[in-house]
Amino acid sequence: METSHIDKKTRAKQRVEELKGFYWHLAVYLIVNSFITISKIIRNTFNGESFGEAFWDFGTFAVWFFWGIGLAFHAVKVFNINPFFGKDWEKRQIQKYMDESREEAEKYKRIRSNDEK
Repeated sequence: METSHIDKKTRAKQRVEELKGFYWHLAVYLIVNSFITISKIIRNTFNGESFGEAFWDFGTFAVWFFWGIGLAFHAVKVFNINPFFGKDWEKRQIQKYMDESREEAEKYKRIRSNDEK
């Protein structure tokens, strides 16, 4: 009983550490990318571009986009988000194969009982 409690506590601590790691990643993502974006816009406006040109340049959003992909994968891992093969999908597939197996077994039982008559 005591080891079960320790295991639960260890898993809970690990989960908290994962969440904390994700939130730190998110905070660094926002702070660093905001700094890069503001610096780039200011630098480009001083180099003769208008604010609109500096803001809508691909380079302004490139770091946000590519780092955001990594952040999204981190979120998927931490929050157990699996849009393709989640727990519901697994349950449906297991139920589907069990139903197919049962139907096939019943089919052979009916065929066998008809042959015996």
